[in-house]
Amino acid sequence: MTVDAGLAPPGLNPAAHIRARFRAWIDARQPRTDTLQLTQRNVYILPTRAGWMFGATLLVLLVASVNYQLNLGYVLTFLLAGSGVVSMHLTHATLRGLTLHLKPVAPVFAGDPAVLDVVLTSPGAARFGIGLKVYGAPEDTLTWIDVPALGQAHAQVSFVPPRRGRHEPPTLGAETRFPLGLFRVWTVWRPAGQLLVYPSPERPPAALPAARAVPGGPTQSRSADGGEVEGVRAYRRGDPLKLIAWKKAAKTLDSGGDLVSRDTSASAHQELWLDWQACGTLAPEERLSRLTSWTLAAHRAGADYGLHLPGVDIAPADGDAQRRQCLEALALWH
Repeated sequence: MTVDAGLAPPGLNPAAHIRARFRAWIDARQPRTDTLQLTQRNVYILPTRAGWMFGATLLVLLVASVNYQLNLGYVLTFLLAGSGVVSMHLTHATLRGLTLHLKPVAPVFAGDPAVLDVVLTSPGAARFGIGLKVYGAPEDTLTWIDVPALGQAHAQVSFVPPRRGRHEPPTLGAETRFPLGLFRVWTVWRPAGQLLVYPSPERPPAALPAARAVPGGPTQSRSADGGEVEGVRAYRRGDPLKLIAWKKAAKTLDSGGDLVSRDTSASAHQELWLDWQACGTLAPEERLSRLTSWTLAAHRAGADYGLHLPGVDIAPADGDAQRRQCLEALALWH
């Protein structure tokens, strides 16, 4: 069924339909960019409610002055009108000329707020009373900031991503009503960055799966269900230097611990695999949440771990790079 472009679809509020069409027009007119310079072409201005009332008051004063030939009435009317014109110019100049830049957005977990760090740069005079928010959000979510002359200022805007995966930042809006509040000047900005949203970790997290024994290799440390690291033991006087687990020792010494040695009593290489099949009969999104919590737990324990998803295999390793690779695979899996 087709819908006339001039009519709102059934069940849709006409005002909401108009806003949706205006937003679509803005999106088509402004390409995405990480840096936006505000000029005459992308800064808009309209009177506020107080501005309309101010204009109505000027009209009443003018009519009264004409009817009663009040010279002081003329003076007051044109003095207030001049103040309004100057206010309009200053309000528009507060945004015009600013440069907005979005810094790279840090990954977040689904359900947690993502923070957009925006840098505002003024090439000239100081700018006051500038508010930023997600376009279309309520007025009480505005983040207010002043920008110094020939300087920069940072403003943070937060929002909650709808789901896991890779997303584009939401459309942002910047506005000001400085200095008298008679006019509202605003702009619409579509940042071009990317935001990665990891699956939400399972709460409370399930215990880590047991490590797999692989014959024929040296014993490696892994994290057991109790959180202790197996495959290593406390350093004993007389242990050969080749048995000292230097990689683990560096972490324990940094945190005030003691040296550890490899436990040669075991004859199998232990591999901790975070396996899709180990999640039982959970739904796919619940499995991803459990694997996310296991990834975080294994990383905290300093264990070597690998990740197995349908169509994705990540070899066992440890460290921040392994954590980031596993979480990214979980976020983008489909």
